[in-house]
Amino acid sequence: MSNLSGKSTGSSSSRARGRVFGVPKRCWCGEAVVALISKSDPNPYGRYYRCSFAATNKLRNDEHTFKWVDEALLNEVDALISRNAGLEQQMKELRTERLEFDTMVYEKMEKEVME
Repeated sequence: MSNLSGKSTGSSSSRARGRVFGVPKRCWCGEAVVALISKSDPNPYGRYYRCSFAATNKLRNDEHTFKWVDEALLNEVDALISRNAGLEQQMKELRTERLEFDTMVYEKMEKEVME
């Protein structure tokens, strides 16, 4: 199916109902989002996500979901990097707590042995 959104240039469009972050699953209208390949001259073979209603009805310059696949995947990678950083921080805090706990237990046991 060709890119009929009229938004074949640029990185993506923002929707009237809000900007899509990551890989879109549903359009604001409730329809599923499908992956398509552009056949336009400015973006030949460019992969994009599009509202299935808008794609089926060949709507142009509408406010239904349109997003380039590469931008959507970069959003997903950025989200994973952020999540990973948060998990690494939690692990660091848990290791610190565990070390403090082990130190307390060791000191208590050492004190009992000395008595």
